[in-house]
Amino acid sequence: QVQLVESGGGLVQAGASLRLSCAASGRTFSNYPMGWFRQAPGTEREFVATISRSGGSTYYADSVKGRFTISRDNAKNTLYLQMNSLKPEDTAVYYCAARSYGITSISPSLYDYWGQGAQVAVSS
Repeated sequence: QVQLVESGGGLVQAGASLRLSCAASGRTFSNYPMGWFRQAPGTEREFVATISRSGGSTYYADSVKGRFTISRDNAKNTLYLQMNSLKPEDTAVYYCAARSYGITSISPSLYDYWGQGAQVAVSS
């Protein structure tokens, strides 16, 4: 089992940047494909980005491609999401998630462990 704790959210103006972190504890972090998801009020949780166990493979939702960067530091047991050129439509609670088996996926239902979420609010 792995425990996940997000940090780094906040309120920013459009065009600004934020970096989210997800600290993992428990079992070996490098064993888990990881993902970032987000959920705005009244909507379903949606895929943002995924990263392979080694960090060598990443994949992004079209809505964030070119603006967001997912990365991981397995030595520090930490997952990151660098968010640049933020837009009001990026406002949501952001969650990191770990998958116990297989490879990365864009489906939140295939992830086994979740953090508590970090609020990101972008004003226009």
